[in-house]
Amino acid sequence: MPDLASDRTRPFVPLWGALLLAAAAGPITDAAFPALGWWPLAYLGIAMVLVAAQGRRAGAGFAVGFVFGLVFYLVHIPWMTEFLGPDEAWIVRAVPWFALSFLMALWCGLGTMLISIASRVVPRAVRGPLGRMLAVPVVIAGIWTAREAIASVWPYGGFAWGRISESQSASPIAPLFAWLGVSGVGFVMVLLVAVAVATVRESTTPALLRVMLVTALAALVVAIPAFPIAVHDTLRVGAVQGNGKTGYFDPPENVGDNLFAQYDATRAVYDQDVDLVVWPEGGSDLDPLRVPLAARVFDSVATSADAPFVGWSVTHRGEEYFNTALLWHAGEGAVDFYDKRHPVPFGEYVPDRGFWRQFAPELIDLIQREYTPGTTDAVMDVGSGGRSVRASFAICFDIVDDALMREGVEEGGQFVIAPTNNADFGQTDESVQQLAIARIRAIELGRSVVNISTVGTSAVILPDGTIAAELPRYTATAMVVDVPLSTTTTPAVVIGRGSKEVSRRSLWARSSARPSALVERARRSSSSWRPRRVVHAGTRDAPAGSPRVRRVCDARAACPSGCAAPSSRRPPAPRARRRHRRGGPPGRCEATPRRPAPPPRRRTRPRRSCRRPCGTRLSSGARIRLPLRSACSELRVAFRANCDPPSCGLLCAYGSSARRGRARTT
Repeated sequence: MPDLASDRTRPFVPLWGALLLAAAAGPITDAAFPALGWWPLAYLGIAMVLVAAQGRRAGAGFAVGFVFGLVFYLVHIPWMTEFLGPDEAWIVRAVPWFALSFLMALWCGLGTMLISIASRVVPRAVRGPLGRMLAVPVVIAGIWTAREAIASVWPYGGFAWGRISESQSASPIAPLFAWLGVSGVGFVMVLLVAVAVATVRESTTPALLRVMLVTALAALVVAIPAFPIAVHDTLRVGAVQGNGKTGYFDPPENVGDNLFAQYDATRAVYDQDVDLVVWPEGGSDLDPLRVPLAARVFDSVATSADAPFVGWSVTHRGEEYFNTALLWHAGEGAVDFYDKRHPVPFGEYVPDRGFWRQFAPELIDLIQREYTPGTTDAVMDVGSGGRSVRASFAICFDIVDDALMREGVEEGGQFVIAPTNNADFGQTDESVQQLAIARIRAIELGRSVVNISTVGTSAVILPDGTIAAELPRYTATAMVVDVPLSTTTTPAVVIGRGSKEVSRRSLWARSSARPSALVERARRSSSSWRPRRVVHAGTRDAPAGSPRVRRVCDARAACPSGCAAPSSRRPPAPRARRRHRRGGPPGRCEATPRRPAPPPRRRTRPRRSCRRPCGTRLSSGARIRLPLRSACSELRVAFRANCDPPSCGLLCAYGSSARRGRARTT
């Protein structure tokens, strides 16, 4: 009979086939993301990776994940080659693209290696087909989600682009973001596919039951309704797309060109009775806090619109540069600001510049400006006329930061302003991928999102993910939208807050427990000997001036020579200490009763044995077949010549003991 346990953990395909599957899964998974947006292909890509990784050893599992991750990210983020500008050679522009893809491929390889190990180990630890069809997928989905979460924050702030759930902004499960968040939806997606893969292994379970299980789970996920969002007011917002040359490595011909391009495009909103005017990241190439001309332009916009104005500039404070959104009031100037929390590593700043420069000095020296991560709060009050309206901010790359987006809602943000600059990436898919993430944030947080770019894609997104207005790319224009305001807290925000609090408390507990453990260890390794167990019947004080160490004596007997005095001897070695425990330490009071020896341990589990009368004489080495209901399936008989009368001894081999060469004599 075939070993079913090994069948459930055996790879589906040979290694060469698994590597081909992993390579093909890369572009298939990418097609689920914008611009194509064929979201069902995400499930097919997950299935191909899980099938390729099923039952692999650690090294082969890492190879499968690495191939998948490398191909996927090379196809998913080719816009990285546009960042350094058109003047650089393509091979130079491809270095950041390949380096980032290689790093993310390492993360994918590590996660898939753990999935391969889990697919071999967990089925052997779970009993029953239903347990295997549910427990194994839960572990696999947890590993996939954990890998994405860690890669999103480390190293240097991580790279949260390309998470599997970010392909589902327009799918039927999009309302699930408000309940579970980005990571939760990714977990559910991998879980559904992993359950489908696990059901294929359970060939002994009726096919109808397996199909019903997968269908029921999928129907349950799709049937979850959208979380209700209460809208209590609206704010009329004018968002302006200036279409200036705002690329970091493709600057305008004249200083101030970007500022005046945005200013000219803003004229269209002056007669629209707006409550707020918003410019994108990169909207000004002059700092209004240091250049009077830029300050007059900002003041002119706020005065002409008769509304607060959210502009942008690179601000310089001390020796540090910041990517800053400025809240400007007419006649007052800048009344508040928000500094970008997550500047792009190796794009807006170079972490550990001295270390990385020794590998590629010319490439590293291209990035001259070093943006400093912001420390401001995530909200600003953009209301006017005595009306308070709190807006949370996320500049460009901040939109992928789960914790920052939740922070804006927790601080009272009623809608989200997301200024961004996509001019560095040309006509690639980067801007539409970012817009899809903004749609997911709108659903997850239950907030409207004003996603405004210098060149597009710019749009206003409602709390249910619907796009209320959108501007064409690379066109100087503006849009005016009545943006819904809400203070509803979604379950995704609550879950994210709870997980953050649990992590914080766990970290505090570990850090606070460590000093006490060190103190306890130091106390136990004191210079005087202390018995393991003491009887608190009575004590005698130590002589004056000696360390505060006591030895315990029995109060019923006299203690002739000061048992409480500390010993000057070094603590004995472990072997010597065990001898002292039996006979007592040197100088121990004779009146102290010795610790009684523990009773001998008795065997509580009965021995398994096969009993057979020895009256039958059998030749040495013969075999006896027993019925299946017997404890043993086979007995090996050895003739005992020294018995009087001669008898036979039966060696019983059963279960795994037979394969390991162990036997029991009865």
